[in-house]
Amino acid sequence: MKKLIITALFIGSALTGFSQILPSFQLGLKGGANLSKLSTENTFSSDNRAGYYAGLWARIGAAGIHLQPEVYLSGKNSTLKRSGSGEENEVKFTSMDVPILVGTKLGAAGIGLRLNTGPVVSFILNEEQSLGQAAGSAFSGDFKGQSFAWQFGAGLDISKIGIDLRYEQGLSKIGQNGYDDTKLSLFTLGLAFKLF
Repeated sequence: MKKLIITALFIGSALTGFSQILPSFQLGLKGGANLSKLSTENTFSSDNRAGYYAGLWARIGAAGIHLQPEVYLSGKNSTLKRSGSGEENEVKFTSMDVPILVGTKLGAAGIGLRLNTGPVVSFILNEEQSLGQAAGSAFSGDFKGQSFAWQFGAGLDISKIGIDLRYEQGLSKIGQNGYDDTKLSLFTLGLAFKLF
């Protein structure tokens, strides 16, 4: 009897460890709020303003590491103030953001903490680039003239629901609405729902 119990425990622990090595695929929806701030090299300062984001995520993982590509629409807002004169300009724009994150997940039984980081390409949507054109550029790998950033984040998964908190630092200038020397940084807080 002891041998049977020990054998069952050994097989159970081996299967649990092996399940961490097997590839997995997940797909879901996500949405939330962002706080945007622009940094400039000239006489402007910027205030944080709230915006939104909504889209899709996928997670492909094995051996405790996952790749998480996402695509979502993001409304970004900020207020630029000219130092000295106090003149204010509101900057609002929409972008299609494509993060490609690498991460790890710690936990078991449907509850887990995720850590991830990776690059983000933002396709600014305006009269020069529609959503269809941005999607075509993203899927063909044409990133010329787009805005680049880097994201760092953490998430908590409970069954099919996830909560994500991230920070994004602009690496390139956005060149939007005549503000060619501005970089965007933002915080995002969102909810994710796993479809499968």
